[in-house]
Amino acid sequence: MSLAETDLIPFETPTRRPEPERTLQALPNSGRRRRPRLAYALTAIAGAAVIAAAQLGLSTLTAQSSYELAAVESQQHQLTLDQQQLTDQIAGLSSPQYLAANASALGMVIDSSPSYLRLSDSSIMGAGTPASGTSTVNMSAGNAAANSLIADTPLVTAEDETVAESSTPSLPESVPSAPPIDGGLPAPATH
Repeated sequence: MSLAETDLIPFETPTRRPEPERTLQALPNSGRRRRPRLAYALTAIAGAAVIAAAQLGLSTLTAQSSYELAAVESQQHQLTLDQQQLTDQIAGLSSPQYLAANASALGMVIDSSPSYLRLSDSSIMGAGTPASGTSTVNMSAGNAAANSLIADTPLVTAEDETVAESSTPSLPESVPSAPPIDGGLPAPATH
Protein backbone atom coordinates (compact mmCIF):
# COMPACT_ATOMS: atom_id res chain seq x y z
CA MET A 1 0.00 0.00 0.00
CA SER A 2 1.29 3.27 -0.93
CA LEU A 3 1.18 6.42 1.00
CA ALA A 4 -0.67 8.19 -1.76
CA GLU A 5 -3.60 5.83 -1.54
CA THR A 6 -4.09 6.22 2.13
CA ASP A 7 -6.73 8.54 3.28
CA LEU A 8 -5.21 11.30 5.40
CA ILE A 9 -6.86 12.35 8.54
CA PRO A 10 -8.46 15.68 7.98
CA PHE A 11 -7.11 18.43 10.15
CA GLU A 12 -9.47 20.59 12.01
CA THR A 13 -9.43 24.15 11.04
CA PRO A 14 -8.27 26.28 13.94
CA THR A 15 -10.82 28.48 15.49
CA ARG A 16 -9.91 31.96 16.46
CA ARG A 17 -10.37 33.08 19.95
CA PRO A 18 -12.29 36.22 20.36
CA GLU A 19 -10.07 39.19 21.11
CA PRO A 20 -10.59 40.58 24.56
CA GLU A 21 -12.03 43.95 24.81
CA ARG A 22 -9.57 46.73 25.35
CA THR A 23 -9.78 48.08 28.83
CA LEU A 24 -7.39 50.97 28.43
CA GLN A 25 -8.98 54.32 28.51
CA ALA A 26 -7.66 57.85 28.56
CA LEU A 27 -7.76 59.55 31.89
CA PRO A 28 -10.05 62.41 32.25
CA ASN A 29 -8.29 65.74 32.50
CA SER A 30 -8.00 66.56 36.15
CA GLY A 31 -8.25 70.24 36.53
CA ARG A 32 -5.65 70.52 39.22
CA ARG A 33 -2.12 69.20 38.88
CA ARG A 34 -0.22 68.14 42.03
CA ARG A 35 2.89 70.10 42.74
CA PRO A 36 5.99 68.18 43.88
CA ARG A 37 6.57 68.44 47.54
CA LEU A 38 9.11 71.08 48.39
CA ALA A 39 10.32 69.32 51.54
CA TYR A 40 11.58 66.30 49.57
CA ALA A 41 13.54 68.49 47.18
CA LEU A 42 15.07 70.55 49.97
CA THR A 43 16.05 67.37 51.85
CA ALA A 44 17.77 65.94 48.76
CA ILE A 45 19.66 69.18 48.13
CA ALA A 46 20.66 69.50 51.79
CA GLY A 47 21.87 65.87 51.82
CA ALA A 48 24.03 66.48 48.74
CA ALA A 49 25.44 69.66 50.33
CA VAL A 50 26.27 67.79 53.56
CA ILE A 51 28.04 65.02 51.63
CA ALA A 52 30.06 67.58 49.61
CA ALA A 53 31.01 69.49 52.78
CA ALA A 54 32.07 66.25 54.49
CA GLN A 55 34.27 65.29 51.54
CA LEU A 56 35.83 68.76 51.49
CA GLY A 57 36.48 68.61 55.24
CA LEU A 58 38.08 65.16 55.02
CA SER A 59 40.27 66.27 52.12
CA THR A 60 41.39 69.32 54.08
CA LEU A 61 42.18 67.23 57.17
CA THR A 62 44.12 64.71 55.08
CA ALA A 63 46.19 67.47 53.48
CA GLN A 64 46.81 69.12 56.84
CA SER A 65 47.92 65.84 58.42
CA SER A 66 50.29 65.29 55.47
CA TYR A 67 51.94 68.66 56.15
CA GLU A 68 52.20 67.86 59.86
CA LEU A 69 53.76 64.48 59.06
CA ALA A 70 56.31 66.15 56.78
CA ALA A 71 57.18 68.64 59.54
CA VAL A 72 57.62 65.85 62.10
CA GLU A 73 59.83 63.88 59.68
CA SER A 74 61.95 66.98 59.10
CA GLN A 75 62.26 67.50 62.85
CA GLN A 76 63.24 63.84 63.30
CA HIS A 77 65.94 64.23 60.63
CA GLN A 78 67.30 67.32 62.38
CA LEU A 79 67.31 65.51 65.73
CA THR A 80 69.20 62.59 64.15
CA LEU A 81 71.83 65.03 62.86
CA ASP A 82 72.06 66.63 66.33
CA GLN A 83 72.49 63.20 67.91
CA GLN A 84 75.33 62.36 65.49
CA GLN A 85 77.02 65.67 66.27
CA LEU A 86 76.75 65.07 70.03
CA THR A 87 78.09 61.53 69.58
CA ASP A 88 81.11 62.98 67.74
CA GLN A 89 81.65 65.47 70.56
CA ILE A 90 81.54 62.68 73.15
CA ALA A 91 84.02 60.67 71.11
CA GLY A 92 86.35 63.68 70.94
CA LEU A 93 86.08 64.42 74.66
CA SER A 94 86.85 60.81 75.55
CA SER A 95 89.85 60.60 73.21
CA PRO A 96 93.28 59.86 74.72
CA GLN A 97 94.67 63.16 73.41
CA TYR A 98 92.05 65.24 75.19
CA LEU A 99 92.43 63.26 78.40
CA ALA A 100 96.25 63.56 78.28
CA ALA A 101 96.08 67.31 77.60
CA ASN A 102 93.71 67.80 80.56
CA ALA A 103 95.92 65.65 82.80
CA SER A 104 98.92 67.74 81.78
CA ALA A 105 97.00 70.95 82.51
CA LEU A 106 96.20 69.58 85.97
CA GLY A 107 99.91 68.99 86.58
CA MET A 108 99.94 65.23 86.15
CA VAL A 109 103.08 63.74 84.65
CA ILE A 110 103.95 60.46 83.02
CA ASP A 111 106.74 58.67 84.86
CA SER A 112 109.33 56.75 82.84
CA SER A 113 109.82 54.16 85.57
CA PRO A 114 106.37 53.08 86.62
CA SER A 115 105.84 50.97 89.68
CA TYR A 116 103.71 47.85 89.67
CA LEU A 117 101.83 46.14 92.45
CA ARG A 118 102.12 42.37 92.35
CA LEU A 119 98.80 40.97 93.53
CA SER A 120 100.07 37.50 94.41
CA ASP A 121 102.26 38.72 97.31
CA SER A 122 101.29 42.43 97.45
CA SER A 123 104.83 43.58 96.76
CA ILE A 124 105.80 46.69 94.81
CA MET A 125 107.96 46.14 91.75
CA GLY A 126 109.90 49.07 90.32
CA ALA A 127 111.33 52.20 91.82
CA GLY A 128 108.43 52.79 94.16
CA THR A 129 109.17 56.50 94.25
CA PRO A 130 106.89 59.34 93.20
CA ALA A 131 107.31 60.74 89.72
CA SER A 132 109.35 63.86 89.21
CA GLY A 133 107.75 67.18 88.24
CA THR A 134 108.55 66.72 84.53
CA SER A 135 106.79 64.30 82.24
CA THR A 136 108.79 61.77 80.28
CA VAL A 137 106.35 61.85 77.36
CA ASN A 138 105.80 65.09 75.46
CA MET A 139 102.22 65.16 74.19
CA SER A 140 102.85 68.06 71.82
CA ALA A 141 105.97 66.58 70.24
CA GLY A 142 104.15 66.03 66.99
CA ASN A 143 103.97 62.25 67.23
CA ALA A 144 100.22 62.24 67.86
CA ALA A 145 97.72 62.56 65.03
CA ALA A 146 95.69 65.74 65.09
CA ASN A 147 92.13 65.25 66.23
CA SER A 148 89.76 67.65 64.47
CA LEU A 149 86.94 66.77 66.88
CA ILE A 150 88.75 68.47 69.79
CA ALA A 151 90.91 71.05 68.00
CA ASP A 152 88.86 74.01 69.27
CA THR A 153 87.56 72.43 72.51
CA PRO A 154 88.80 74.21 75.62
CA LEU A 155 90.52 72.23 78.36
CA VAL A 156 88.63 71.52 81.57
CA THR A 157 90.95 73.40 83.93
CA ALA A 158 92.23 76.10 81.56
CA GLU A 159 89.28 77.27 79.47
CA ASP A 160 91.39 79.76 77.53
CA GLU A 161 93.62 76.94 76.15
CA THR A 162 92.79 74.22 73.67
CA VAL A 163 94.48 70.89 73.02
CA ALA A 164 96.55 72.42 70.20
CA GLU A 165 97.69 75.29 72.43
CA SER A 166 98.30 73.32 75.61
CA SER A 167 101.81 73.59 76.86
CA THR A 168 103.33 70.42 78.13
CA PRO A 169 106.51 70.39 80.13
CA SER A 170 109.68 69.61 78.26
CA LEU A 171 111.30 66.20 78.40
CA PRO A 172 113.93 65.59 81.07
CA GLU A 173 117.50 65.23 79.93
CA SER A 174 117.90 61.70 81.20
CA VAL A 175 115.10 59.18 81.19
CA PRO A 176 115.59 56.18 83.46
CA SER A 177 114.78 52.79 82.00
CA ALA A 178 111.91 50.61 83.14
CA PRO A 179 112.72 48.00 85.76
CA PRO A 180 113.34 44.48 84.50
CA ILE A 181 110.57 41.99 85.04
CA ASP A 182 111.78 38.57 86.13
CA GLY A 183 109.66 35.58 85.25
CA GLY A 184 107.11 37.31 83.06
CA LEU A 185 104.33 39.71 83.92
CA PRO A 186 103.09 39.67 87.47
CA ALA A 187 99.75 37.92 87.87
CA PRO A 188 97.83 36.57 90.84
CA ALA A 189 97.66 32.85 91.44
CA THR A 190 94.17 31.72 90.51
CA HIS A 191 94.49 27.97 91.13
